[in-house]
Amino acid sequence: MLHEILLAVLWLGLTAYVLFGGADFGGGVWDLLAGGSERGRPQRALVEHSIGPVWETNHVWLIFVIVVTWTGLPPVFAAIASTLYIPLTLVALGIIARGAAFAFRKASSELWQQRLFGATFAFSSVVTPFFLGTVAGAIASGRVPPGIAAGDLVTSWFNPTSLISGALAVGVAAYLAAVFLTRDAERGGDTALAEAFRRRALIAGAAVGALSALGLAVLYADARNLFDELTSGRALPLLAVSILAGLASLALLWRRAYVAVRVTAALAVVGLLWGWGLGQYPHLLPGVDVADAAATDTVLTASLGALAVGALLLLPSLWWLYWTFQREEGGEAAEAERH
Repeated sequence: MLHEILLAVLWLGLTAYVLFGGADFGGGVWDLLAGGSERGRPQRALVEHSIGPVWETNHVWLIFVIVVTWTGLPPVFAAIASTLYIPLTLVALGIIARGAAFAFRKASSELWQQRLFGATFAFSSVVTPFFLGTVAGAIASGRVPPGIAAGDLVTSWFNPTSLISGALAVGVAAYLAAVFLTRDAERGGDTALAEAFRRRALIAGAAVGALSALGLAVLYADARNLFDELTSGRALPLLAVSILAGLASLALLWRRAYVAVRVTAALAVVGLLWGWGLGQYPHLLPGVDVADAAATDTVLTASLGALAVGALLLLPSLWWLYWTFQREEGGEAAEAERH
């Protein structure tokens, strides 16, 4: 029972990182595609204003996932960290380069410096979620066996499921960011910018839908057990929720319902993520169930107790931070910055 509670808490943390961290990375994707320094200035200013207060905060969820896995599921952590150390190292380098470039671009006065740091920030925003997606694909396709570095160091993450998962991760990040930025632009009174991100959200949403369909075809050929669970097993209702929420999101974007679409867009992503988790449960690695990999009850009890106490401090603080920078004044500040 305790190991199942821990796994649920772990998946909630992963969900938060996918939603908040994903939208954060997606802002960098649109920074990359904004255009030249003058034409893309309004879009980059909105991206910078929207993620500026929370760009480091979002990584709290990644740290949370790593620590909970390490503490509560040590054999799983050891196997993943050792077999997938190449993509995980690239993820770490991407996060570091992205954060440094974001800070240095703001402080730079020379145009060439702004372009250099801006390109680093944008490129890292694409590379990092891609390699995070390859890690998820490696686990989903059963290419991470138990043991220290027991899996192939290259083909474990360089395979059809991992590559389509990496592309899907980038697409989801771009889609979430476009949805959130559309509302931010509207709140700031910039109708033209809201329309620009609305078009991007529609295109990204259609692309994510196409990638999801392609991903199912890849799973059919490369990870048949997970495919069966998603399409005819217990994960099917969640997959259906994801599809319906995705279609509803496109309809709401078309009708310019920018507040409601935030909910349905998040629901589409959560349905897909939890569908994968439920489809793979209780297997974490080939031949390893959650009960087999979990730490002792004493460790789990102490960990869950510490997490409960920490949540009393962390969650209200995060809510206050997000709420503070989502008020109307925040949008007005972005508008003033762009002019």
